[in-house]
Amino acid sequence: MADNRSSEGFGRRLDEHAIDAGAAEPERPDGLVDSGVYVGGVRLASPVSLADTYRCLQQLDDAMAWIGLRRPGREQIASLAAEFQLPDLAVEDAINAHQRPKLERYGDTLFVVLRAARYLDERDAVEFAELHLFLGPGFVITVRHGGTPDLAGVRRRLEAEPEVLALGPEAVLYAVLDRVVDGYAPVVAGLENDIDEIETGVFGGDPNASRRIYELSREVIQFQRAARPLLKVVDALAHGFDRYGTDEELRRRLRDVADHLTQVVERVDGFRHLLQNILTVNATLVSQAQNEEMRSLTAASFEQNEEIKRVSAWAAILFAPTLIGTVYGMNFTHMPELDWRFGYLFAVALMLAVCAALYLLFKRRGWL
Repeated sequence: MADNRSSEGFGRRLDEHAIDAGAAEPERPDGLVDSGVYVGGVRLASPVSLADTYRCLQQLDDAMAWIGLRRPGREQIASLAAEFQLPDLAVEDAINAHQRPKLERYGDTLFVVLRAARYLDERDAVEFAELHLFLGPGFVITVRHGGTPDLAGVRRRLEAEPEVLALGPEAVLYAVLDRVVDGYAPVVAGLENDIDEIETGVFGGDPNASRRIYELSREVIQFQRAARPLLKVVDALAHGFDRYGTDEELRRRLRDVADHLTQVVERVDGFRHLLQNILTVNATLVSQAQNEEMRSLTAASFEQNEEIKRVSAWAAILFAPTLIGTVYGMNFTHMPELDWRFGYLFAVALMLAVCAALYLLFKRRGWL
């Protein structure tokens, strides 16, 4: 059969298309990023369309197609579903996205949902992207709903290990899992750095610390929702080792992925508890600062009240002689005291007596 193959039937031969080994193949308008047909782990053809891929599979014995798509339309998904008999429920999930990481088996077809993550240094934020995989006898379909992860590197690495790629679709799945989990490491490092900065800000009195803690807590929770369910996916794959006759090399690689994933999940769980403690400490520090301000305001108010008391007391003391002087200064004709020899002395003595009485009263009450 190999002698009757034609280059037209296979699309572009691997040796006929020049792709930079360090760059991802450009995405085409139909959502097809890359399509390769492999026999024995060796890439024999790179079809330029889904139809060419189908023809290659029909003309080659024991071939496997690896089709990479990014944000495909319903037409492309429907074409793949019809060709490879993909389950309707899984197809609908792949179109709508917004799924949590999971693994579902539909007969010979395996449907896997992964959530990749990437830390954006320029924004100090975490970006998430959804990745769907369909695996079955002789095919692997990857559907990305974001810019991460870059599966071109995964494809190049596997193509450099044809003995591993020859193990079939499971080899691709485990390599993609490894790439997704490896992508979590920079995110963990970025979140850890953000937490360190928040701790510094909390003890430095940063007024925006509470808002940043809340934002970072949301990112950590989203990261947990991406990584923690993946443990169940890896565990389900491990439980199928004996049933599906998984090669020992793939088992070893999956165990390595599981170890790294467990470390990531434990670190992220620790981040969440740490952020809760930081939030509690921040609330305590803010409360202490508010209490200090209240004490300062109370002390200032007390001092102000004392000053008002003093001013009011002296005002009352000075008001008494003024009142008496005003009464005797009205100059009415019929005022008996005006013709009294001791009237002046009496008025002065009365002023002094009233002022002394008021002074003693205010002094006893602590106003003076």
